[in-house]
Amino acid sequence: MNIDAAVSKIHEIGIVPVVRAANVEEARKAVDAIHGGGISIIEITMTVPNAPAMIQELARHYGNKVLTGAGTVTTAKQAEVCLDAGAQFLVSPGLSVGVLQTAARRSVLAIPGALTPTEVMAAIEAGAPLIKIFPCGSAGGPKHIKALKAPFPEIRLIPTGGVNVTNAAEYFAAGSFALGVGADLVDLAAIRKNETAKIIDMAKALLDAVRLARPDKF
Repeated sequence: MNIDAAVSKIHEIGIVPVVRAANVEEARKAVDAIHGGGISIIEITMTVPNAPAMIQELARHYGNKVLTGAGTVTTAKQAEVCLDAGAQFLVSPGLSVGVLQTAARRSVLAIPGALTPTEVMAAIEAGAPLIKIFPCGSAGGPKHIKALKAPFPEIRLIPTGGVNVTNAAEYFAAGSFALGVGADLVDLAAIRKNETAKIIDMAKALLDAVRLARPDKF
């Protein structure tokens, strides 16, 4: 999937689930539940054990049904490993020009992280089509997104950190392009108890929040 197609898919769904599973079995259960709830995007962070192997297995298993990405990618070398494993997009907690350049050479979307106006400007200058605002919740949440959109009205922001179903509408009202959601959606305790219905229901609730916040898109 090329950069424009990945950007379009993320905007269409509006939610990027962040998965920090302990193993491939947990990850597959999480993805099955998230996909069952209607969200066909997944981000596996490099902080989990054997993340590249997990990404490879998920990309092979789900194919085009799920947009499979790698998160917490901090170096160009990591980016290469993730792309070789089949990652269809990359996400970083901060700005690494090397990661952006590595992804661009292979026509794959890379989303750098930023928090301040200076960091947003640096990401723009580096050519980032989307910017992850992290950690957004501790920086003011929707108010922080609204403040950043004032000087950067055309920039497409994905707040992550503290985002959940109760504040999703506020984030979209503030101008968010999509939302990064972690433990509030990907409940590993529920997976380990075989209570994946909780994740399916939460995925559906988040999608309902997206639809209500962006009725013109549906």
